[in-house]
Amino acid sequence: MAKLYFRYGAMNSGKSTALLQAAYNYEERGQRVLLAKPAIDTKGASEISSRLGMTREVDFLIAPGDDAKQLFLARRDDARAHADDIACLLIDEAQFLTPEQVDDLFRIAVEEGIPVLAYGIRNDFLTHAFPGSARLLAIAHSLEELKTICRCGRKAVFNGRVIGGRFVFDGDQVAIDEGADGPAAPEVTTYESLCGTCYLQESGGRLG
Repeated sequence: MAKLYFRYGAMNSGKSTALLQAAYNYEERGQRVLLAKPAIDTKGASEISSRLGMTREVDFLIAPGDDAKQLFLARRDDARAHADDIACLLIDEAQFLTPEQVDDLFRIAVEEGIPVLAYGIRNDFLTHAFPGSARLLAIAHSLEELKTICRCGRKAVFNGRVIGGRFVFDGDQVAIDEGADGPAAPEVTTYESLCGTCYLQESGGRLG
């Protein structure tokens, strides 16, 4: 039976790099894969990009109301029409999926026999679980943590939101590329991976 895998880590833990490497490994062996990501992730539009400079177009985007399984089946049918088949489905930024779409991924693995590798982060900048990640943690067959380090050298487990060089602890759960270029532009939103100690120091002891 094929499995649903959730490979998660804090920001800058190399998730997109690992996904692109997995795609390369399949294709090096002559096997075709499909790449997808949630449409809500507007960073890079329809591309997956890694911090190492690698980029690749996705095969399809998943909007909030979409049936992920039906999107996958349509692309697989297109491949089969050209005497090809799909060996694996890889999902970037899986935390932005809805719980229902995560269930679709589970069905792709179990009912269609296609391994699904989902990459994402567990928690937002307030340490709350993303709905998609919570569902993946609940039903994925395999969980794997991709590790990175905090600025102090400890293992990073949280994601701090930084606006204008200062950590903030309020706002919407999702904030992607809020900043823009130019002297009148709003302050840019970025993120920093933090260990528990550094997170509590920056938040004044606040969790959530």
